[in-house]
Amino acid sequence: MNRSQFFLGIVLASLIGGIVALAGASYFANQQPATTNFNNDNNTSLVNWLSDERFNVPDGINFVASAEMVTPAVVHVRSTVTVGQQGRGFSPFEEFFGFKSPEPREGPSREARSSGSGAIISQDGYIVTNNHVIENANRVEVTLEDNRRYTAKVIGTDPTTDLALLKIEDTGLPFIRFGDSDVAKVGEWVLAVGNPMDLTSTVTAGIISAKARNIRILRDENNLQVEAFIQTDAAVNPGNSGGPLVNLAGEIIGINTAIASRTGGFSGYSFAVPSSIVQKVMDDLLEYGTVQRGLLGVQINDVSPELAEYLGKEIKENRGVYVIEVNEGSGGAEAGLKSGDVIIGVDGVTTYTTSKLQEMVARKRPGDKVEIKYIRDGKEETTKATLKNFSGDTKIVKREVPKTTEFESVGFEDVRGNIKDRLNIDGGAVITSLNNDKWKETGVREGFVITQIGRTKIKNAEHLIEVLKKNKGEEVMILGVYSSGQQAYFEVELDK
Repeated sequence: MNRSQFFLGIVLASLIGGIVALAGASYFANQQPATTNFNNDNNTSLVNWLSDERFNVPDGINFVASAEMVTPAVVHVRSTVTVGQQGRGFSPFEEFFGFKSPEPREGPSREARSSGSGAIISQDGYIVTNNHVIENANRVEVTLEDNRRYTAKVIGTDPTTDLALLKIEDTGLPFIRFGDSDVAKVGEWVLAVGNPMDLTSTVTAGIISAKARNIRILRDENNLQVEAFIQTDAAVNPGNSGGPLVNLAGEIIGINTAIASRTGGFSGYSFAVPSSIVQKVMDDLLEYGTVQRGLLGVQINDVSPELAEYLGKEIKENRGVYVIEVNEGSGGAEAGLKSGDVIIGVDGVTTYTTSKLQEMVARKRPGDKVEIKYIRDGKEETTKATLKNFSGDTKIVKREVPKTTEFESVGFEDVRGNIKDRLNIDGGAVITSLNNDKWKETGVREGFVITQIGRTKIKNAEHLIEVLKKNKGEEVMILGVYSSGQQAYFEVELDK
């Protein structure tokens, strides 16, 4: 090969290489758009991913079936509470007895109303709602979607979970079945159904944002409150309280209870009591009239750097439920738990937070056994604990059944212990029904607790009837207090 042929070969090779390079650049330019920023890059990746035949986008998430199933069984709950007003005129009776008349010269007592929602959970009229919707109510009314209206009876309440069970007298009613909140997943679609701001049968949609959330809104004097809320972004407003949170199968997976808000209106998140707790509480109220709480008997807190700093010691675990103290004689003590243990599971379910641990234990009753997984000195261990009640034994707590009686078509019953404690009274009798015009004309209402007849203190309903019978044909002064705490008195002439 001479010198001229060598240089000619180089030129031809360069020319061919250039043509190939230009063709390749043109090909790839036509296959993929240029990326000028991360947003375009993400969009490009997303388009490529969605076009992948392995990724199936649903044809459309349809909420219609679930909404149609649920709305007929969601009710409007209205409760009436008697409250007093300021600016009353002076009365010698007020000075003498220290009570306020229900018919003062200024600012008479009035009825305040609250509104919420509820869900029918049986065809014979049992309804679940929030305790705060009907708390201290003299009367509870329930309205169905088809405008049928009923007076509801309060079967039982549980302030520690903010739940209540109501009953209306009818059969063949539409109802909603309970679903399993345990299998509900973060990111799953849910519907919130209720009566926000008196807008009946309102359905909103969202997803589950988190589970076992503790927002510290419930209070209990014995520190037995349970908060393990399902957090969602379905729009919930005042009036939704007590309404169901349902899955797309139309099953209750929670009862809407609270919203995260600085304005009083919906601001992005709402919270529901999970059905795992709701169903257990409803069963307890139906069977026993009161909630059966099984307790482990330990003082606990979430593992965190702040807790380690507070305790002044190193906590080697990164997460879990730290046992601060074990109550003597408790189920936890008998199971061998000690201060410093970190509980990480109950009955095979991971419990890295106090709210999840409380949720798991709250499903149990006194006498039930639970398997506890915990870490001690870096080693995983398990033990079985028998849960006890607040009194420290395994007995089922019996409901306090008040005695009922009647006088002149007015019904009375003994005051329950929890009401005595709240109103700070020793005894008395509650007016449960009023079918006497003379009593009605005095302005007294159902729910009024009679504590005195003149100067005689009333012990219970039976004692009240004895005192009333002794004063037949006379005008008597009746003193007492409403469930709201408003003290009052009235005068009535008894039949001969």
